[in-house]
Amino acid sequence: MLSTFKLLVQVAFRNLIKSKVNIIIGGIIFFPSCLVVTGGSLLDSMNSSMSRSIIGSLSGHIQVYSDKSKEELALFGGMQGEADVAAIDSFAPIKAALEKHPNVQTVVPMGTNGALVTSGNTVDLTLARLRDLYRKTGAEGEKPELRAQIDSLKAHVRQLATLLHSEQAKRRELIRESDREPEEEAALEKARSEAFWADFEKDPLGSLEFLENELAPQAADGDLLFIRYVGTDLEAFQKSFDRMKIVDGQAVPQGRRGMLLSKYFYEEFLKLKTARRMDLIKQERDTNKKTIATDPLLQRYVKENSTQTREIVYQLDPLKTQQATARLQEILGSQEKDLSKLLNAFLAVNDENFDARYKQFYEQLVPLLDLYRLRMGDTLTITAFSRTGYVQSVNVPIYGTYEFSGLEKSPLAGAANLMDMISFRDLYGYLTEDKKEEIAQLKTKSGAAEVKREDAEAALFGEEAPSTLVADATPGLINENEQISDTGAALRNKDLLQRVYSQKEIEGGMVLSAALILKDPTKLDATLAELQQSQEVKDLKLRVVSWQQAAGLIGQFVMMMRMVLWGIITILFVVVLAIINNAVMMATLQRVKEVGTMRAIGAQRSFILSMVLLETVVLGLVFGGLGAGVGSAIISWLHNVGIPAGSEEMYFFFSGPKLLPTLEASNIITAFVLVVGVSVISTLYPAFMATRVSPVTAMQTDE
Repeated sequence: MLSTFKLLVQVAFRNLIKSKVNIIIGGIIFFPSCLVVTGGSLLDSMNSSMSRSIIGSLSGHIQVYSDKSKEELALFGGMQGEADVAAIDSFAPIKAALEKHPNVQTVVPMGTNGALVTSGNTVDLTLARLRDLYRKTGAEGEKPELRAQIDSLKAHVRQLATLLHSEQAKRRELIRESDREPEEEAALEKARSEAFWADFEKDPLGSLEFLENELAPQAADGDLLFIRYVGTDLEAFQKSFDRMKIVDGQAVPQGRRGMLLSKYFYEEFLKLKTARRMDLIKQERDTNKKTIATDPLLQRYVKENSTQTREIVYQLDPLKTQQATARLQEILGSQEKDLSKLLNAFLAVNDENFDARYKQFYEQLVPLLDLYRLRMGDTLTITAFSRTGYVQSVNVPIYGTYEFSGLEKSPLAGAANLMDMISFRDLYGYLTEDKKEEIAQLKTKSGAAEVKREDAEAALFGEEAPSTLVADATPGLINENEQISDTGAALRNKDLLQRVYSQKEIEGGMVLSAALILKDPTKLDATLAELQQSQEVKDLKLRVVSWQQAAGLIGQFVMMMRMVLWGIITILFVVVLAIINNAVMMATLQRVKEVGTMRAIGAQRSFILSMVLLETVVLGLVFGGLGAGVGSAIISWLHNVGIPAGSEEMYFFFSGPKLLPTLEASNIITAFVLVVGVSVISTLYPAFMATRVSPVTAMQTDE
């Protein structure tokens, strides 16, 4: 038996390159085997990289959320915004149940939502600082340094009024008389008048109110921004997600209300637009080796910077305007006194002077400007629609910015801004303990009588109806009857920013989901299955999903790419099968006499069948091996040089600026199994036909 096999192998290798048909078949086998190894390795590497991005930035290894949810959890947002996920009333029992599993290291509470916020225009921000200085003066008394700051800001506001008047004069030349706004023009004239500023100190807060209501709305340089935020236990989040690092400012103190802005969001949306565009030009020139002369996007940035100088001019008070003008005159060697024209010339950069201008911009101009709309320590007011449809507002201090290592430039990883869990619950519209306590105090002070909802009509319209009635509060979502008065909210906000919440309070309230960090990530599938089958988890009515499912469409990206690849491979192998079948059939017909002779000297049909099949298997192994070898060499080369992320979006899928593909044994095994399998299947019919050849017929000589 062994000797027969050796003979068959010798025959197979002898015929390997004897026929041109075999060379053609080998070439056909070579390409798909190379594709399977290369494509499979790339997709596996991308899947591994993306899993690191998703697990390390937001989802953890496993996510749990309420089984009452109408939609599937999508941590990175879905096609129609935030998924409709039901609230879990209390995080504490969820954490206790999940941490019983031996492979669960940490459980982190979470909730995601989004809101529109305004970054404020230049007039708003200047007036807010001026108001803060007057309040500080009232608290600390008159001081020379405070008076100097107040006088500087007053001069800045007067200059802003002059700039707005100049812009309004230009607009009047372009619009019809009927479209003019007399009230706005009158307010602007008042804000520029000597009489207004002469009487300013008599009632500074009243004067500021006039400017805030009448002057600020005329400056349209503010931004309405969409901010996506994740409510969480900030300390637990930072400990659990080790890729997270604080960039600016500091971490939110334990138990305090506060927010950490994503560094990407902070740079992209809150930075001075001119500075941001300068940064983007530098990044494209240094990283991607693009030039202003040839790249349309960089040309657009330059044009926008040189023509949109308003945000810089508006920020400068008279003294800083003089300083900026003098510095630009020296840089440009110009005697021009108009700051706008100097800025136009300075910012009209090209490839030759960009590096110098970039350095001069940050050294000479930026010290005179507010580089960001929000600074560390400022309080951001976030207004969002609660789940019951009314508006909730929360003031949250900005403590710092953060980013995930390797994902600094990723818009997906940088879209989430972190908020303390207490503030998130307020915005969500949940009746927290603070609000319950405040409602109780308001009821006591107002003398309100509490009645059951079902008795409300009788109490209101009965003969002995009290003057003040309040419906009983229900723990959970706040409804319209339970909203807090403006006065109460104002008093409350002042105290709550200073309050320190206990860990019990943080963990005792509602959440939308929870992230599980595992001790041994290699056991993810087993842990997931065990938690899904856990009776305790079922009793809590939780859905347990992997990071890939929790990520929504983003998590399915590689799966979709893999389906496309295997679709292509399937079509390719069907074509290959047909071609190999025809080619082997032709080769078999050419060897009819050889097969007949072998049959005449005693070869059995099983021998002929084994010979044809083994020849094809050897052909597949040799050329499939060559294809797999070339594919392996390509992956090895790509691992050394890396595949650069061509766009900021790809940083997330590559888990950094480059994808470093790795070769897995499974990719090579898959390639060999497919190649040999297809080769054998395509050869079965020709091999069977070869066994049916009659020795007498095969050995007849053509006449």
